[in-house]
Amino acid sequence: MTQPATHIFRLLKWGRTLARHGALRGIENDPNTPDPVKRLARVARFGTFQPAQPDYAGAFREIGPAAIKLGQSLATRPDLVGEDAARNLLSLQDSLPPVAYPEIERAIAASFGQPVDTLFAEIDPVPVGAASIAQVHRAVTTDGRQVAVKVLRPGIRERFARDIATYEWAAAHLEALGGEAQRLRPRLTIANFKRWTNRELDLRREAASASELAEAMRGVERYCIPSIDWDRTNGRVMTIEWIDGIKISEREALVAAGHDLPELARRLVLAFLRQAISAGFFHADMHQGNLFVQADGTIVAIDFGIMGRIDRQARQWLAEILYGLTTGNYRRVAEIHFEAQYVPSYHSVDEFATALRAVGEPMRGKPVSELSVGQMLDGLFAITRDFDMQTQPHLLLLQKTMVMVEGIATQLDPEINMWDVSAPFVRSWVRDELGPEAALANRLREDTETLLRIPALIRRLEEKFPPRGGAPEPPPLPRIELMWQRRKRTRRTWPGYLLAALAGGGAVAAAALLGWIG
Repeated sequence: MTQPATHIFRLLKWGRTLARHGALRGIENDPNTPDPVKRLARVARFGTFQPAQPDYAGAFREIGPAAIKLGQSLATRPDLVGEDAARNLLSLQDSLPPVAYPEIERAIAASFGQPVDTLFAEIDPVPVGAASIAQVHRAVTTDGRQVAVKVLRPGIRERFARDIATYEWAAAHLEALGGEAQRLRPRLTIANFKRWTNRELDLRREAASASELAEAMRGVERYCIPSIDWDRTNGRVMTIEWIDGIKISEREALVAAGHDLPELARRLVLAFLRQAISAGFFHADMHQGNLFVQADGTIVAIDFGIMGRIDRQARQWLAEILYGLTTGNYRRVAEIHFEAQYVPSYHSVDEFATALRAVGEPMRGKPVSELSVGQMLDGLFAITRDFDMQTQPHLLLLQKTMVMVEGIATQLDPEINMWDVSAPFVRSWVRDELGPEAALANRLREDTETLLRIPALIRRLEEKFPPRGGAPEPPPLPRIELMWQRRKRTRRTWPGYLLAALAGGGAVAAAALLGWIG
Protein backbone atom coordinates (compact mmCIF):
# COMPACT_ATOMS: atom_id res chain seq x y z
CA MET A 1 0.00 0.00 0.00
CA THR A 2 1.38 3.37 -1.01
CA GLN A 3 2.22 5.69 1.90
CA PRO A 4 0.58 9.15 2.13
CA ALA A 5 4.04 10.80 1.93
CA THR A 6 4.54 9.17 -1.49
CA HIS A 7 1.21 10.51 -2.76
CA ILE A 8 2.00 14.01 -1.48
CA PHE A 9 5.45 13.90 -3.10
CA ARG A 10 3.93 12.92 -6.46
CA LEU A 11 1.26 15.62 -6.21
CA LEU A 12 3.88 18.28 -5.43
CA LYS A 13 6.04 17.07 -8.32
CA TRP A 14 3.09 17.20 -10.73
CA GLY A 15 2.07 20.52 -9.21
CA ARG A 16 5.45 22.05 -10.06
CA THR A 17 5.02 20.89 -13.66
CA LEU A 18 1.57 22.48 -13.75
CA ALA A 19 3.01 25.67 -12.22
CA ARG A 20 5.73 25.94 -14.88
CA HIS A 21 2.94 25.92 -17.48
CA GLY A 22 0.83 28.45 -15.56
CA ALA A 23 -1.85 25.84 -14.92
CA LEU A 24 -2.19 26.41 -11.15
CA ARG A 25 -3.35 30.03 -11.43
CA GLY A 26 -6.93 29.03 -12.12
CA ILE A 27 -7.01 26.71 -9.09
CA GLU A 28 -5.71 29.44 -6.77
CA ASN A 29 -8.09 32.10 -8.11
CA ASP A 30 -11.24 29.97 -8.09
CA PRO A 31 -13.39 30.95 -5.08
CA ASN A 32 -14.75 27.38 -4.91
CA THR A 33 -11.29 25.82 -4.45
CA PRO A 34 -10.89 24.55 -0.85
CA ASP A 35 -8.23 26.37 1.22
CA PRO A 36 -6.02 23.28 1.73
CA VAL A 37 -5.84 22.81 -2.05
CA LYS A 38 -4.87 26.46 -2.52
CA ARG A 39 -2.12 26.10 0.07
CA LEU A 40 -0.77 22.98 -1.66
CA ALA A 41 -0.82 24.84 -5.00
CA ARG A 42 1.14 27.75 -3.51
CA VAL A 43 3.77 25.35 -2.14
CA ALA A 44 4.03 23.57 -5.51
CA ARG A 45 4.58 26.78 -7.49
CA PHE A 46 7.09 28.32 -5.04
CA GLY A 47 10.18 29.43 -6.96
CA THR A 48 8.74 28.73 -10.44
CA PHE A 49 8.13 31.18 -13.26
CA GLN A 50 4.52 31.12 -14.48
CA PRO A 51 3.76 32.18 -18.07
CA ALA A 52 0.99 34.69 -18.64
CA GLN A 53 -1.06 32.24 -20.75
CA PRO A 54 -1.70 28.86 -19.08
CA ASP A 55 -0.94 25.75 -21.14
CA TYR A 56 -2.87 22.97 -19.46
CA ALA A 57 -2.40 20.54 -22.36
CA GLY A 58 1.37 21.04 -22.33
CA ALA A 59 1.52 20.40 -18.58
CA PHE A 60 -0.45 17.14 -18.77
CA ARG A 61 1.67 16.00 -21.73
CA GLU A 62 4.87 16.58 -19.76
CA ILE A 63 3.59 14.77 -16.64
CA GLY A 64 3.11 11.51 -18.54
CA PRO A 65 0.76 8.94 -20.13
CA ALA A 66 -1.81 8.68 -17.34
CA ALA A 67 -2.01 12.47 -17.12
CA ILE A 68 -2.65 12.70 -20.87
CA LYS A 69 -5.63 10.39 -20.51
CA LEU A 70 -6.84 12.23 -17.41
CA GLY A 71 -6.52 15.57 -19.21
CA GLN A 72 -8.64 14.31 -22.10
CA SER A 73 -11.31 13.23 -19.60
CA LEU A 74 -11.22 16.59 -17.80
CA ALA A 75 -11.72 18.37 -21.14
CA THR A 76 -15.40 17.40 -20.80
CA ARG A 77 -15.65 18.88 -17.28
CA PRO A 78 -15.73 22.71 -17.51
CA ASP A 79 -17.69 22.58 -14.24
CA LEU A 80 -14.67 20.97 -12.56
CA VAL A 81 -11.66 22.62 -14.24
CA GLY A 82 -13.15 25.81 -15.68
CA GLU A 83 -14.09 26.74 -19.24
CA ASP A 84 -10.64 28.02 -20.26
CA ALA A 85 -8.87 24.89 -19.04
CA ALA A 86 -11.45 22.59 -20.66
CA ARG A 87 -11.10 24.41 -23.98
CA ASN A 88 -7.30 24.15 -23.84
CA LEU A 89 -7.40 20.45 -22.88
CA LEU A 90 -9.48 19.68 -25.96
CA SER A 91 -6.29 20.25 -27.95
CA LEU A 92 -4.41 17.59 -25.94
CA GLN A 93 -3.22 14.99 -28.44
CA ASP A 94 -2.52 11.49 -27.20
CA SER A 95 0.93 11.05 -28.74
CA LEU A 96 4.37 10.23 -27.37
CA PRO A 97 7.76 9.34 -28.88
CA PRO A 98 7.66 5.67 -30.02
CA VAL A 99 9.33 2.79 -28.21
CA ALA A 100 12.28 1.29 -30.12
CA TYR A 101 11.19 -1.57 -32.38
CA PRO A 102 13.45 -4.26 -30.77
CA GLU A 103 11.54 -3.73 -27.49
CA ILE A 104 8.23 -4.00 -29.33
CA GLU A 105 9.34 -7.20 -31.06
CA ARG A 106 10.36 -8.73 -27.73
CA ALA A 107 7.00 -7.74 -26.22
CA ILE A 108 5.09 -9.42 -29.09
CA ALA A 109 7.16 -12.61 -28.86
CA ALA A 110 6.81 -12.78 -25.06
CA SER A 111 3.05 -12.25 -25.14
CA PHE A 112 2.49 -15.11 -27.61
CA GLY A 113 5.31 -17.32 -26.36
CA GLN A 114 6.68 -17.81 -29.88
CA PRO A 115 8.90 -15.97 -32.38
CA VAL A 116 7.35 -13.06 -34.24
CA ASP A 117 8.12 -14.59 -37.66
CA THR A 118 5.72 -17.47 -36.93
CA LEU A 119 2.86 -14.92 -36.79
CA PHE A 120 3.85 -12.21 -39.26
CA ALA A 121 5.73 -12.41 -42.54
CA GLU A 122 6.91 -8.83 -41.99
CA ILE A 123 6.37 -5.87 -39.65
CA ASP A 124 7.29 -2.31 -40.48
CA PRO A 125 9.68 -1.21 -37.67
CA VAL A 126 8.51 2.41 -38.04
CA PRO A 127 5.16 2.80 -36.23
CA VAL A 128 2.22 4.48 -37.95
CA GLY A 129 1.12 5.86 -34.59
CA ALA A 130 2.51 6.09 -31.04
CA ALA A 131 0.11 7.01 -28.23
CA SER A 132 0.42 7.05 -24.46
CA ILE A 133 -0.69 3.44 -23.98
CA ALA A 134 0.30 1.63 -27.18
CA GLN A 135 1.79 2.03 -30.64
CA VAL A 136 0.69 0.61 -33.98
CA HIS A 137 2.80 -1.03 -36.73
CA ARG A 138 1.77 -2.07 -40.20
CA ALA A 139 2.35 -5.76 -40.87
CA VAL A 140 1.65 -8.69 -43.20
CA THR A 141 0.47 -11.98 -41.71
CA THR A 142 2.03 -15.31 -42.66
CA ASP A 143 -1.03 -15.95 -44.85
CA GLY A 144 -0.52 -12.65 -46.73
CA ARG A 145 -3.14 -10.32 -45.20
CA GLN A 146 -2.43 -6.62 -44.56
CA VAL A 147 -3.01 -5.85 -40.88
CA ALA A 148 -2.31 -3.26 -38.18
CA VAL A 149 -0.62 -4.56 -35.01
CA LYS A 150 -1.25 -2.62 -31.81
CA VAL A 151 1.20 -3.31 -28.97
CA LEU A 152 1.11 -2.02 -25.37
CA ARG A 153 4.13 0.00 -24.29
CA PRO A 154 6.33 -2.13 -21.99
CA GLY A 155 5.67 -1.33 -18.31
CA ILE A 156 2.66 0.88 -19.06
CA ARG A 157 0.22 -1.09 -16.89
CA GLU A 158 2.42 -0.69 -13.81
CA ARG A 159 2.91 3.04 -14.43
CA PHE A 160 -0.82 3.67 -14.82
CA ALA A 161 -1.61 1.68 -11.65
CA ARG A 162 0.87 3.80 -9.66
CA ASP A 163 -0.43 7.13 -10.93
CA ILE A 164 -4.11 6.24 -10.60
CA ALA A 165 -3.55 5.21 -6.97
CA THR A 166 -2.43 8.79 -6.29
CA TYR A 167 -5.41 10.20 -8.22
CA GLU A 168 -7.75 8.11 -6.03
CA TRP A 169 -6.00 9.25 -2.84
CA ALA A 170 -6.18 12.91 -3.86
CA ALA A 171 -9.83 12.66 -4.97
CA ALA A 172 -10.86 11.04 -1.67
CA HIS A 173 -9.25 13.82 0.35
CA LEU A 174 -10.69 16.51 -1.92
CA GLU A 175 -14.22 15.14 -1.63
CA ALA A 176 -13.87 14.84 2.16
CA LEU A 177 -13.45 18.62 2.32
CA GLY A 178 -17.18 18.90 1.49
CA GLY A 179 -18.98 21.81 -0.17
CA GLU A 180 -18.47 22.27 -3.90
CA ALA A 181 -15.77 19.59 -3.96
CA GLN A 182 -18.26 17.03 -2.67
CA ARG A 183 -20.98 18.04 -5.15
CA LEU A 184 -18.63 17.53 -8.10
CA ARG A 185 -17.93 13.93 -6.96
CA PRO A 186 -14.24 13.67 -7.89
CA ARG A 187 -13.99 10.12 -6.49
CA LEU A 188 -16.57 8.84 -8.98
CA THR A 189 -14.86 10.74 -11.77
CA ILE A 190 -11.54 9.01 -11.00
CA ALA A 191 -13.32 5.65 -10.57
CA ASN A 192 -14.78 6.00 -14.07
CA PHE A 193 -11.39 7.09 -15.40
CA LYS A 194 -9.78 4.02 -13.82
CA ARG A 195 -12.36 1.73 -15.38
CA TRP A 196 -11.88 3.26 -18.83
CA THR A 197 -8.09 3.04 -18.70
CA ASN A 198 -8.09 -0.52 -17.34
CA ARG A 199 -10.24 -1.43 -20.33
CA GLU A 200 -7.74 0.24 -22.67
CA LEU A 201 -4.87 -1.65 -21.05
CA ASP A 202 -6.40 -5.01 -22.01
CA LEU A 203 -6.33 -5.25 -25.79
CA ARG A 204 -8.58 -8.32 -25.79
CA ARG A 205 -11.36 -6.12 -24.44
CA GLU A 206 -10.67 -3.54 -27.13
CA ALA A 207 -10.92 -6.28 -29.75
CA ALA A 208 -14.21 -7.46 -28.20
CA SER A 209 -15.53 -3.88 -28.27
CA ALA A 210 -14.72 -3.59 -31.96
CA SER A 211 -16.55 -6.84 -32.63
CA GLU A 212 -19.60 -5.76 -30.61
CA LEU A 213 -19.76 -2.35 -32.30
CA ALA A 214 -19.51 -4.02 -35.72
CA GLU A 215 -22.61 -6.08 -34.86
CA ALA A 216 -24.49 -3.01 -33.60
CA MET A 217 -23.69 -1.06 -36.78
CA ARG A 218 -24.41 -3.89 -39.20
CA GLY A 219 -26.75 -2.59 -41.89
CA VAL A 220 -25.76 1.07 -41.43
CA GLU A 221 -24.95 2.41 -44.87
CA ARG A 222 -21.27 3.20 -45.51
CA TYR A 223 -20.03 2.91 -41.94
CA CYS A 224 -17.42 0.23 -41.29
CA ILE A 225 -15.57 -1.37 -38.37
CA PRO A 226 -12.38 -3.32 -39.29
CA SER A 227 -12.36 -7.05 -38.52
CA ILE A 228 -10.26 -8.55 -35.72
CA ASP A 229 -7.63 -11.28 -36.23
CA TRP A 230 -8.36 -13.23 -33.05
CA ASP A 231 -5.53 -15.73 -33.65
CA ARG A 232 -3.01 -12.88 -33.37
CA THR A 233 -4.67 -11.01 -30.49
CA ASN A 234 -4.12 -11.24 -26.73
CA GLY A 235 -4.09 -8.90 -23.73
CA ARG A 236 -0.97 -7.02 -24.89
CA VAL A 237 -1.23 -7.31 -28.70
CA MET A 238 -4.20 -6.70 -31.00
CA THR A 239 -4.19 -7.45 -34.72
CA ILE A 240 -6.85 -5.78 -36.85
CA GLU A 241 -7.63 -5.39 -40.55
CA TRP A 242 -5.56 -2.67 -42.25
CA ILE A 243 -7.59 0.27 -43.56
CA ASP A 244 -6.64 2.45 -46.52
CA GLY A 245 -8.36 5.81 -46.61
CA ILE A 246 -8.12 9.55 -46.03
CA LYS A 247 -8.14 10.86 -42.49
CA ILE A 248 -11.38 12.71 -41.90
CA SER A 249 -9.34 15.69 -40.66
CA GLU A 250 -7.71 16.15 -44.09
CA ARG A 251 -10.42 18.35 -45.56
CA GLU A 252 -8.59 19.38 -48.73
CA ALA A 253 -7.73 15.77 -49.56
CA LEU A 254 -11.39 14.79 -49.13
CA VAL A 255 -12.49 17.57 -51.45
CA ALA A 256 -9.84 16.57 -54.03
CA ALA A 257 -11.10 12.99 -53.89
CA GLY A 258 -14.61 14.19 -54.74
CA HIS A 259 -16.33 13.47 -51.42
CA ASP A 260 -19.51 15.31 -50.43
CA LEU A 261 -18.41 16.87 -47.11
CA PRO A 262 -21.88 17.96 -45.83
CA GLU A 263 -23.12 14.44 -46.53
CA LEU A 264 -20.14 12.96 -44.65
CA ALA A 265 -20.89 15.25 -41.69
CA ARG A 266 -24.56 14.22 -41.65
CA ARG A 267 -23.75 10.49 -41.80
CA LEU A 268 -21.20 10.84 -39.01
CA VAL A 269 -23.72 12.49 -36.69
CA LEU A 270 -26.37 9.87 -37.48
CA ALA A 271 -23.85 7.05 -36.93
CA PHE A 272 -23.10 8.43 -33.47
CA LEU A 273 -26.82 8.74 -32.64
CA ARG A 274 -27.39 5.17 -33.84
CA GLN A 275 -24.64 3.95 -31.51
CA ALA A 276 -25.56 6.03 -28.45
CA ILE A 277 -29.37 5.98 -28.56
CA SER A 278 -30.30 2.84 -30.51
CA ALA A 279 -27.51 0.48 -29.41
CA GLY A 280 -26.51 2.07 -26.11
CA PHE A 281 -22.88 1.27 -26.99
CA PHE A 282 -20.75 3.91 -28.69
CA HIS A 283 -17.23 4.69 -29.83
CA ALA A 284 -16.15 7.22 -27.19
CA ASP A 285 -12.80 8.23 -28.71
CA MET A 286 -14.18 9.59 -31.97
CA HIS A 287 -11.49 12.18 -32.62
CA GLN A 288 -10.20 13.08 -36.07
CA GLY A 289 -7.27 10.65 -36.00
CA ASN A 290 -9.57 7.68 -35.45
CA LEU A 291 -11.85 8.20 -38.47
CA PHE A 292 -11.01 7.52 -42.13
CA VAL A 293 -12.95 7.90 -45.37
CA GLN A 294 -12.53 5.26 -48.07
CA ALA A 295 -12.77 5.87 -51.81
CA ASP A 296 -16.49 5.02 -51.94
CA GLY A 297 -17.28 7.41 -49.05
CA THR A 298 -17.44 4.75 -46.34
CA ILE A 299 -16.53 6.11 -42.90
CA VAL A 300 -14.22 3.71 -41.05
CA ALA A 301 -13.62 3.96 -37.30
CA ILE A 302 -10.51 2.63 -35.54
CA ASP A 303 -9.16 2.51 -31.95
CA PHE A 304 -11.84 1.06 -29.68
CA GLY A 305 -10.04 1.36 -26.35
CA ILE A 306 -12.58 3.84 -24.94
CA MET A 307 -16.20 2.79 -25.38
CA GLY A 308 -19.33 4.17 -23.74
CA ARG A 309 -22.38 2.27 -22.61
CA ILE A 310 -25.81 3.61 -21.63
CA ASP A 311 -28.65 1.48 -20.23
CA ARG A 312 -32.09 1.53 -21.77
CA GLN A 313 -33.68 3.85 -19.20
CA ALA A 314 -30.89 6.42 -19.55
CA ARG A 315 -31.22 6.22 -23.35
CA GLN A 316 -34.92 6.94 -23.11
CA TRP A 317 -34.25 9.97 -20.93
CA LEU A 318 -31.48 11.11 -23.28
CA ALA A 319 -33.72 10.81 -26.35
CA GLU A 320 -36.54 12.70 -24.65
CA ILE A 321 -34.14 15.43 -23.51
CA LEU A 322 -32.75 15.87 -27.03
CA TYR A 323 -36.24 15.79 -28.52
CA GLY A 324 -37.52 18.29 -25.95
CA LEU A 325 -34.64 20.66 -26.64
CA THR A 326 -35.16 20.48 -30.41
CA THR A 327 -38.90 21.13 -30.10
CA GLY A 328 -38.66 23.69 -27.29
CA ASN A 329 -40.57 21.51 -24.79
CA TYR A 330 -38.46 22.64 -21.83
CA ARG A 331 -41.10 21.62 -19.30
CA ARG A 332 -40.76 17.96 -20.34
CA VAL A 333 -36.96 18.21 -20.30
CA ALA A 334 -37.16 19.56 -16.75
CA GLU A 335 -39.53 16.76 -15.67
CA ILE A 336 -37.09 14.15 -16.99
CA HIS A 337 -34.28 15.63 -14.90
CA PHE A 338 -36.49 15.25 -11.82
CA GLU A 339 -37.61 11.72 -12.79
CA ALA A 340 -33.98 10.69 -13.26
CA GLN A 341 -33.19 12.35 -9.89
CA TYR A 342 -30.52 14.48 -11.52
CA VAL A 343 -32.14 17.45 -9.75
CA PRO A 344 -33.23 17.10 -6.07
CA SER A 345 -37.00 17.08 -5.58
CA TYR A 346 -37.03 20.13 -3.29
CA HIS A 347 -36.39 22.38 -6.32
CA SER A 348 -39.14 23.69 -8.62
CA VAL A 349 -39.75 21.97 -11.95
CA ASP A 350 -40.99 25.22 -13.44
CA GLU A 351 -37.92 27.17 -12.31
CA PHE A 352 -35.65 24.52 -13.78
CA ALA A 353 -37.62 24.60 -17.05
CA THR A 354 -37.06 28.36 -17.25
CA ALA A 355 -33.32 27.90 -16.69
CA LEU A 356 -33.23 25.29 -19.47
CA ARG A 357 -35.07 27.66 -21.79
CA ALA A 358 -32.31 30.22 -21.23
CA VAL A 359 -29.80 27.62 -22.43
CA GLY A 360 -31.72 26.02 -25.28
CA GLU A 361 -33.67 28.85 -26.87
CA PRO A 362 -30.65 30.77 -28.28
CA MET A 363 -29.54 27.62 -30.13
CA ARG A 364 -32.69 26.71 -31.99
CA GLY A 365 -32.54 27.18 -35.75
CA LYS A 366 -28.93 28.35 -35.82
CA PRO A 367 -25.93 26.64 -37.46
CA VAL A 368 -23.18 25.17 -35.34
CA SER A 369 -20.85 27.93 -36.55
CA GLU A 370 -22.85 30.33 -34.36
CA LEU A 371 -23.89 28.16 -31.41
CA SER A 372 -22.88 24.61 -30.56
CA VAL A 373 -23.60 21.53 -28.50
CA GLY A 374 -20.42 22.33 -26.60
CA GLN A 375 -21.82 25.73 -25.69
CA MET A 376 -25.08 24.09 -24.69
CA LEU A 377 -23.17 21.77 -22.33
CA ASP A 378 -21.33 24.77 -20.90
CA GLY A 379 -24.70 26.41 -20.29
CA LEU A 380 -26.09 23.32 -18.61
CA PHE A 381 -23.03 23.07 -16.37
CA ALA A 382 -23.54 26.71 -15.41
CA ILE A 383 -27.00 26.04 -13.99
CA THR A 384 -26.11 22.78 -12.21
CA ARG A 385 -24.80 24.63 -9.16
CA ASP A 386 -28.00 26.65 -8.76
CA PHE A 387 -30.08 23.48 -8.71
CA ASP A 388 -27.69 21.29 -6.65
CA MET A 389 -27.22 18.84 -9.51
CA GLN A 390 -24.53 16.27 -8.78
CA THR A 391 -22.19 15.17 -11.54
CA GLN A 392 -23.42 12.09 -13.44
CA PRO A 393 -20.18 10.19 -14.17
CA HIS A 394 -21.95 7.62 -16.38
CA LEU A 395 -22.77 10.43 -18.84
CA LEU A 396 -19.29 11.99 -19.01
CA LEU A 397 -18.15 9.86 -21.95
CA LEU A 398 -21.31 10.73 -23.83
CA GLN A 399 -20.73 14.46 -23.29
CA LYS A 400 -17.10 14.14 -24.38
CA THR A 401 -18.07 12.25 -27.54
CA MET A 402 -20.84 14.71 -28.42
CA VAL A 403 -18.28 17.53 -28.35
CA MET A 404 -15.87 15.49 -30.50
CA VAL A 405 -18.51 14.60 -33.10
CA GLU A 406 -19.68 18.18 -33.26
CA GLY A 407 -16.11 19.40 -33.83
CA ILE A 408 -15.53 17.01 -36.73
CA ALA A 409 -18.93 17.70 -38.28
CA THR A 410 -18.30 21.44 -38.08
CA GLN A 411 -14.94 21.06 -39.79
CA LEU A 412 -16.57 19.13 -42.63
CA ASP A 413 -19.58 21.45 -42.90
CA PRO A 414 -19.40 24.78 -41.00
CA GLU A 415 -23.10 25.41 -41.71
CA ILE A 416 -24.36 22.11 -40.27
CA ASN A 417 -27.20 22.40 -37.76
CA MET A 418 -26.85 19.55 -35.29
CA TRP A 419 -30.46 19.86 -34.18
CA ASP A 420 -31.82 19.65 -37.73
CA VAL A 421 -29.73 16.54 -38.43
CA SER A 422 -30.59 14.89 -35.11
CA ALA A 423 -34.29 15.71 -34.87
CA PRO A 424 -35.70 13.21 -37.46
CA PHE A 425 -33.65 10.33 -36.00
CA VAL A 426 -34.57 11.15 -32.40
CA ARG A 427 -38.24 11.70 -33.32
CA SER A 428 -38.38 8.32 -35.04
CA TRP A 429 -36.68 6.57 -32.12
CA VAL A 430 -38.98 8.20 -29.56
CA ARG A 431 -42.03 7.16 -31.61
CA ASP A 432 -40.84 3.56 -32.00
CA GLU A 433 -39.50 3.06 -28.48
CA LEU A 434 -41.76 5.29 -26.36
CA GLY A 435 -45.02 5.29 -28.33
CA PRO A 436 -48.23 3.48 -27.23
CA GLU A 437 -47.41 0.25 -29.11
CA ALA A 438 -43.91 0.10 -27.62
CA ALA A 439 -45.23 0.86 -24.13
CA LEU A 440 -47.83 -1.96 -24.42
CA ALA A 441 -45.22 -4.40 -25.76
CA ASN A 442 -42.81 -3.53 -22.94
CA ARG A 443 -45.56 -3.95 -20.33
CA LEU A 444 -46.54 -7.36 -21.71
CA ARG A 445 -42.92 -8.48 -21.77
CA GLU A 446 -42.19 -7.27 -18.23
CA ASP A 447 -45.41 -8.78 -16.79
CA THR A 448 -44.76 -12.11 -18.53
CA GLU A 449 -41.21 -12.23 -17.17
CA THR A 450 -42.54 -11.44 -13.68
CA LEU A 451 -45.11 -14.25 -13.87
CA LEU A 452 -42.47 -16.71 -15.02
CA ARG A 453 -40.28 -15.79 -12.04
CA ILE A 454 -43.01 -16.49 -9.44
CA PRO A 455 -42.38 -20.29 -9.14
CA ALA A 456 -38.66 -19.75 -8.57
CA LEU A 457 -39.45 -17.04 -6.00
CA ILE A 458 -41.74 -19.41 -4.07
CA ARG A 459 -39.05 -22.12 -4.08
CA ARG A 460 -36.51 -19.68 -2.65
CA LEU A 461 -38.97 -18.63 0.08
CA GLU A 462 -39.54 -22.28 1.01
CA GLU A 463 -35.79 -22.86 1.20
CA LYS A 464 -35.41 -19.91 3.55
CA PHE A 465 -38.53 -20.69 5.62
CA PRO A 466 -39.05 -24.52 5.51
CA PRO A 467 -42.23 -26.14 6.91
CA ARG A 468 -42.18 -26.35 10.72
CA GLY A 469 -43.15 -30.02 10.83
CA GLY A 470 -44.39 -31.74 14.03
CA ALA A 471 -41.64 -30.59 16.43
CA PRO A 472 -42.12 -27.33 18.33
CA GLU A 473 -39.81 -24.42 17.58
CA PRO A 474 -36.70 -24.68 19.82
CA PRO A 475 -36.06 -21.93 22.39
CA PRO A 476 -33.06 -19.62 21.98
CA LEU A 477 -29.86 -21.15 23.40
CA PRO A 478 -27.27 -19.29 25.47
CA ARG A 479 -23.85 -18.61 23.95
CA ILE A 480 -21.18 -20.76 25.61
CA GLU A 481 -17.48 -20.06 25.15
CA LEU A 482 -15.67 -23.25 24.17
CA MET A 483 -12.48 -24.28 25.96
CA TRP A 484 -10.22 -23.99 22.93
CA GLN A 485 -11.62 -20.55 22.24
CA ARG A 486 -10.82 -19.54 25.84
CA ARG A 487 -7.27 -20.91 25.60
CA LYS A 488 -6.68 -18.84 22.42
CA ARG A 489 -8.01 -15.73 24.16
CA THR A 490 -5.87 -16.37 27.25
CA ARG A 491 -2.74 -16.90 25.15
CA ARG A 492 -3.39 -13.59 23.45
CA THR A 493 -3.87 -11.65 26.74
CA TRP A 494 -1.26 -13.00 29.19
CA PRO A 495 1.67 -11.06 27.65
CA GLY A 496 -0.30 -7.87 28.20
CA TYR A 497 -0.94 -8.74 31.84
CA LEU A 498 2.75 -9.60 32.38
CA LEU A 499 3.85 -6.31 30.78
CA ALA A 500 1.44 -4.35 32.99
CA ALA A 501 2.73 -6.13 36.13
CA LEU A 502 6.37 -5.41 35.25
CA ALA A 503 5.58 -1.74 34.54
CA GLY A 504 3.74 -1.39 37.82
CA GLY A 505 6.55 -3.06 39.80
CA GLY A 506 9.12 -0.84 38.13
CA ALA A 507 7.14 2.26 39.05
CA VAL A 508 6.94 1.20 42.73
CA ALA A 509 10.69 0.46 42.87
CA ALA A 510 11.55 3.82 41.33
CA ALA A 511 9.32 5.65 43.80
CA ALA A 512 11.01 3.86 46.73
CA LEU A 513 14.49 4.78 45.50
CA LEU A 514 13.48 8.44 45.23
CA GLY A 515 12.12 8.40 48.73
CA TRP A 516 8.53 9.10 47.65
CA ILE A 517 7.25 6.06 49.56
CA GLY A 518 8.58 4.49 52.75
